[in-house]
Amino acid sequence: MALVKTTLASECAIEATKIVVTAATSFVAGAILRIDQEQMLVAGGYSNSTNGVNVSVIRAQGGTRTQTHPSGANVYLGSGTDWGNPDPQLAVGLPIAGRARVLTSYSASGAITLPTAGNDAIAVLNGTNALAMTLAAPGKDLDGSILWIVGNGKAAHTVAPAVAFNDAGSNFDTAATFASGGKQIFGLMAINEFWCLLPSVAGGTLTNVTITLS
Repeated sequence: MALVKTTLASECAIEATKIVVTAATSFVAGAILRIDQEQMLVAGGYSNSTNGVNVSVIRAQGGTRTQTHPSGANVYLGSGTDWGNPDPQLAVGLPIAGRARVLTSYSASGAITLPTAGNDAIAVLNGTNALAMTLAAPGKDLDGSILWIVGNGKAAHTVAPAVAFNDAGSNFDTAATFASGGKQIFGLMAINEFWCLLPSVAGGTLTNVTITLS
């Protein structure tokens, strides 16, 4: 089967044995699903409810860790052969070889979780309602870590840094604002306790972070 995508209709708590999805096409026992950084196994059939479709799951498969997942998070389902790498990358400390890139999704305003030392991170901002996110300054141990922030929905999300982007003063300490015309993404690299935009912006005033397609 080809990979199938749906979304969580309600939050999945860390101790939950069922998830609630907006649609359950192809959800059969033994299928593998992935939400953010956690891999799960479909344990059996599913049932409809007023909130969505309830699916019984076996959590934390393939060496992944049990996590809380917000409403609106993407859910991908398939068989073992549908995944180029069946096991999502694991959230580890300092990997022996290579870097882990950990994906976390958000459906409510709040703080973006920073990468762990030696790793990179992707923050996915869900939905079409603008989220107001905050971003703490990186510690010295995060030098070289990259954080990608993605708008998974056409919304004017904002990301307010605790310290000015690029160590560039007051013109760069305002919140970065996503354009609402499409799905947007921007990257940051931690260096010397600051987040620097990728590609680096030399000067001026930061008003919007946008992506132009041509």
